[in-house]
Amino acid sequence: MSWSGGFKMDYNRKKLRLGDVLVNNGVISAEDLQKGLELQKGSGRKLGETLVDEGLATEENIARALSNQFHYDMVDLQNVEIEQDVLSLVPASVLKKHKALPFEYSPDNMNVLRVAMSDPMDMAAMDDINIITNLQVEPVVATTGSVMLALDRYYGQAEVNSALEEYTREKESQMVEQEDMYSEDVNNSPIVQLVKGMIDQAVRQRASDIHIEPMERQVRIRYRIDGALYEKATYSIRLLPAIVARIKIIGGMDISEKRKPQDGRITQIVDRKEFDIRVSILPTVYGEKIVMRLTSKNALTREKSQLGLKPDELKKFDHILKNPHGILLVTGPTGSGKSTTLYTALSELNKEDVNIITVEDPVEANIDGINQVQVNTKANLTFASALRSILRQDPDIIMIGEIRDQETASIAVQASITGHLVVSTLHTNSAASTITRLADMGIEPYLIADSTIGVIAQRLVRRLCPECKKKKKADAEELELLMLEPDADVTIYEPCGCPKCDGTGFKGRIGVYEIMEVTQPLKTIISKKGSAEDIKNKALEEGMNTLRMSATKYVMEGITSVQEMMRVSFDI
Repeated sequence: MSWSGGFKMDYNRKKLRLGDVLVNNGVISAEDLQKGLELQKGSGRKLGETLVDEGLATEENIARALSNQFHYDMVDLQNVEIEQDVLSLVPASVLKKHKALPFEYSPDNMNVLRVAMSDPMDMAAMDDINIITNLQVEPVVATTGSVMLALDRYYGQAEVNSALEEYTREKESQMVEQEDMYSEDVNNSPIVQLVKGMIDQAVRQRASDIHIEPMERQVRIRYRIDGALYEKATYSIRLLPAIVARIKIIGGMDISEKRKPQDGRITQIVDRKEFDIRVSILPTVYGEKIVMRLTSKNALTREKSQLGLKPDELKKFDHILKNPHGILLVTGPTGSGKSTTLYTALSELNKEDVNIITVEDPVEANIDGINQVQVNTKANLTFASALRSILRQDPDIIMIGEIRDQETASIAVQASITGHLVVSTLHTNSAASTITRLADMGIEPYLIADSTIGVIAQRLVRRLCPECKKKKKADAEELELLMLEPDADVTIYEPCGCPKCDGTGFKGRIGVYEIMEVTQPLKTIISKKGSAEDIKNKALEEGMNTLRMSATKYVMEGITSVQEMMRVSFDI
């Protein structure tokens, strides 16, 4: 029986509920527990899931409390390499059902299997694993996220590959023409499983985009993680029509149209979080290429403190947002976090007594209490025409997804001068060059000076993995890049690579900002048609940090590397 030997479980422990464990260990208060139990009723979720979803506890805190209460070890599976003979003991379907993963034999007894579990009080899971393996089970506590990521890593691809092999064999035996795959295999379960699994894996690996790329003989799958693309899988080119058909169906696109680009939208729930997925399909010489952009419904609206702004920058940002009217511009290349900054500002300004209207292409996240308009060129609803209509809707705050032309810029300036707060984005390299870009668009300098209240230029740098980053003394070339004396004794860090960061040396990203508040002296320079250099020099005098200066601080603090600093501020 499973509970023989040193791991006989005290059945009284089962009577101790998770809520009591968390209260006993100070993770939550009795009031939080009550609130969690109320929210859990009728939701079909476990109490732990409810507490994490509602922000009352974290997976790490819950795992630590269970470890303390029952004196079990804790494991982070991202730091463990599991042997193949352990992986083959239990079918993946059983492990996924119980969110458990055997990872090693006990060093003291080969008849004891150590199993990472998100719920070490789950008797059914231990019984199942014991019956299948005929080994005693020693529970080891792990977070749900850690277990799911490891299950993806060890079993995800194997499961999909075996299903796809079977699928390909069936196809070959039927000698089906590739063209017919659209109509016949849309609901074929291996393809459904492949597409769903691909999205699940991408989310768990913190990917922002999935690229499905047809090549001459194969389909390449790449994920963009922390701004860089990594190849994750390759499949036979024969699977492409079925994958494309599946994505077109769930994305609401035309399944029969293969010659024109198409756009669609998918909503999928991964680990109880809702993700909004924008899909773009583009015909290429070897077939249709698909890019899916993943956005969590609540990822764009976060606290200002989570953006990576330093205390003095946060103060400036707050001061700019207090202006009742004027234009605030956020600038930077695609994928530099502009939308997140804008949505964060809007969420902060979203009060009952203000009317906020946005015009976007496309709407990236739905926010309660904000009126959002999507550009539709077919219906002649452009940024400019939407803006004209918005001005008749008694707005207090207007958000324009992007200023792309002179007409939009002109209406935005007029709106800000007539008493509205306008926030928008522009593709420029620095805060100072944003002002000259507006002038190049044909806006009179005196109007720019009058209307602009602030410009935020931003980039995202990758954070060095805290587990494996390596210390080194900065050499002469690095000191020059950091704008330091050639003989300075400075310690910096460089990426290394470990299981925790998937061998990349980086984990997560942080914002780098150049915040220029448009003060009276700056307004004077702008209205006199001052150059970008004049504007920048005055802003620096007034205490602005350039992107290069902000990124250099992160290098000195060991948050990022010199290479990352150069990547985001090379042209500045």
